[in-house]
Amino acid sequence: MMRTASCGQLNIRAIDREVTLAGWVDTYRDHGELIFVDLRDRWGVTQVVFSASEYPEVHKQAKSLRSEYVIQIRGRVRKRPEGTINTKLLTGEIEVLALNLEVLNASPTPPFELGETGVNEELRLKYRFIDLRRKDMVESLTFRYRVSKIVRDYLDHQQFLEIETPYLTKSTPEGARDFLVPSRLTPHTFYALPQSPQLFKQLLMVAGYDRYYQLARCFRDEDLRKDRQPEHTQIDMEMSFVEEEDVMNVVEGMVVEVMEKAKGIRMERPFRRLPYEEAMERFGSDKPDLRFGMELCDLSQTFEGCEFKIFNSCLQAKGKIRGICFPVPERVVFSRKDFDDLTEWIQTFGAKGLAWLKVLAPDKVESPIQKFFDEKTIKEVIQKLGAKAGDILFMVASDPKVSAVALGALRVHLAEKFNLIDKQRMEILWVKDFPLLEWNEDEQRFQSLHHPFTSPKPEDLPLLDKDPGKVRARAYDLVLNGTEIGGGSIRIHRKDIQQKVFEVLKIGEEEAQLKFGFLLKALSYGAPPHGGIALGLDRIIAILLGRESIRDVIAFPKTQKGTCLMTDAPSGVDARQLKELHIALKK
Repeated sequence: MMRTASCGQLNIRAIDREVTLAGWVDTYRDHGELIFVDLRDRWGVTQVVFSASEYPEVHKQAKSLRSEYVIQIRGRVRKRPEGTINTKLLTGEIEVLALNLEVLNASPTPPFELGETGVNEELRLKYRFIDLRRKDMVESLTFRYRVSKIVRDYLDHQQFLEIETPYLTKSTPEGARDFLVPSRLTPHTFYALPQSPQLFKQLLMVAGYDRYYQLARCFRDEDLRKDRQPEHTQIDMEMSFVEEEDVMNVVEGMVVEVMEKAKGIRMERPFRRLPYEEAMERFGSDKPDLRFGMELCDLSQTFEGCEFKIFNSCLQAKGKIRGICFPVPERVVFSRKDFDDLTEWIQTFGAKGLAWLKVLAPDKVESPIQKFFDEKTIKEVIQKLGAKAGDILFMVASDPKVSAVALGALRVHLAEKFNLIDKQRMEILWVKDFPLLEWNEDEQRFQSLHHPFTSPKPEDLPLLDKDPGKVRARAYDLVLNGTEIGGGSIRIHRKDIQQKVFEVLKIGEEEAQLKFGFLLKALSYGAPPHGGIALGLDRIIAILLGRESIRDVIAFPKTQKGTCLMTDAPSGVDARQLKELHIALKK
């Protein structure tokens, strides 16, 4: 055996045992007669001592060791001398006196120290095989595995089957660009990598498998940010003969089990449910963060008939004036430049401006626009927003959606910038009753808010002909600490309703048959009522571990440009491969 114990295993009960350890040199300290090496593997660190007085040849051999050398040692476990015990390590009470040393592999000096903080991320990704040795990365991937196993065990007890679906499939419109794979055997045709297993899991329900899941790899060619990757992992689920509450109850049980077993956090069930309209009204977001206040307030009625032209014009155009109360932290002073910067920032969300009032007293404010409002109006605004002296009131006047979204974004921006969020809290909720459709101004047509297979609420079916924008979906999103971690819906299981939705989306019969013909055919062969959800495993792990980016919980992630710095992917291919695929590149 190359080792009889791991580097995180030995403790006081192993004293006087002879052991064999193998791993990497984490640190090397030469104290003359004694050389100390912290030997590291996935499980932890053990201090190894090379003694010149007891084993001079081994001590001499240890002189050549350097950081990240791979070594094997045989030695005797002994108690550390008084005053040298390291209580931060599981192995901190013992050390191993080396009786024999073998260097299994040398290493050049690494491009960065594994314990170093603030290392450039590009350098870390370029040398990911070294970066993965860092304690944070080992913890991330070990935790990810543990969560995955809890999920699998839970779903197994719930009678789900784990079934794989194809990676090479047909290109279908699902919201993002597809990654295309040319076919050599059928020239001039392409597979697409799946954005999700959506169609296949519905087909499994038609086939009668009743409860399906997989930890599915999904591929989307979209612009990237810290919580997006071109390839990511979903906990993908589908169930037959269910309604919304059935799906949500199964998912709640799984989340509660993950929280308790992986993090020791107990969560109350049922989770809060919040209709989409209420979420937008109160928080300006369909993924509200409930860990802090500053809820939005509709002030339209309060400002009716005021002398401020911008507000009057907004109300006449059937817009809304909304406000939030920002409790200014102690020793924070807002300058005119701060207000100007926020005004410029909020314009990126479609707002034309940002009004503000500094509260001095229950009926007194300071602002460039205070002269346009009488004392009664000011007092009512302060009361509605629950403001006190020292607070700042921010207001946006615009069309209903922009005023909500812009102010909702400002709410989160201020909370993050001024540390108003309790990072230890876990606030989870369901957002439901989304609109089925949204209007695409550029294309002058309705498009699916989620995907075209989402079922409308039965009572709203007549509105598909009369007023499609008012149709509500049987959809639900799971939101944790202001991040959407999962989204799903009850699906359309009747062919006539699916065709009607395609008609509203201006997907003609020929296009529908071309893109979704196999699904429409399946729905006509006894499809049961069914629904499901997909939860983002990468996002869940990042939130639970407090990581800023999902790249820190993925073994081999891509950069924001979709490249792998370690392998230099994507890369060119030789002319022979292109010829086999019948592809010619333009200069």
